[in-house]
Amino acid sequence: MKLSINIKLLLLLLTVTGSYNSFADLSLEGHYQGKNLFVQNPEDEDGFGFCVTNVTVNGDPMSDGVESSAFEIPFEEFGIKIGDPVFIVLEHGMGCKPKILNSEVLLPKSTYEIQNISCTPDGKLEWSTTGESGKLAFVIEQYRWNKWVVVGEVDGKGTSGPNKYTFEVSPHSGENKIRVAQTDHTGKKRPSKAVTFVNTSIKEPEFNPKRVKKIIKFTASGKPIETKYEIFDAYGNIVKKGVGSQVDCSNLKKGAYYINYDNKNEKFIKA
Repeated sequence: MKLSINIKLLLLLLTVTGSYNSFADLSLEGHYQGKNLFVQNPEDEDGFGFCVTNVTVNGDPMSDGVESSAFEIPFEEFGIKIGDPVFIVLEHGMGCKPKILNSEVLLPKSTYEIQNISCTPDGKLEWSTTGESGKLAFVIEQYRWNKWVVVGEVDGKGTSGPNKYTFEVSPHSGENKIRVAQTDHTGKKRPSKAVTFVNTSIKEPEFNPKRVKKIIKFTASGKPIETKYEIFDAYGNIVKKGVGSQVDCSNLKKGAYYINYDNKNEKFIKA
């Protein structure tokens, strides 16, 4: 009799455990960007229903609509506004798996608008935005060497704003041109308008010698001056970069090289 009771308890435990493990969760999170999610919902493993048994959005269950081969998750019905974070959980059977067809619609999009952007002569960049709908980094770019060069990054706040940001830029001699930009999941860069300024305290550097054996030195009015630099070989490969008043070139092979420094492009020979 005791053995029979133990067997019944074991069978009950296996039944409960099997029931508990017969479901799995598929979760997804992001920010509402104004578009709904579409879910492909196959039949369950028994063929008597559909895979998804329950859907919650930020903890609130969907009232209906999951009993079909495909369904839509309507975020507006949950009172969610553009830019709000969302966390979706799809409970489904172990023997099947639903497929979210357009998960990219929850990725943040670059929607910011610049209200103000300015930079002081010593390089203090300030800008303010409105209309952000997701957290994306702002990349700070400085125009030098006939191209836009990335000089830093600031995390975006991702809210409608107004949002204020600051960044310290290292100016070069002459006119400086700065902008900020965002790139979202589409891969398209959205730059701001450029702001220009001049720092008259920075002297225009020169480098010597033009025929180098060991060391390149940067000077202004005969005195050493630090500057940002890049050195490329004849094939366009970057071989050295940094900030300093001199560059050790002793390990470079003999030949022609190109150097970007301050806001100049020049050529030198490694002897």
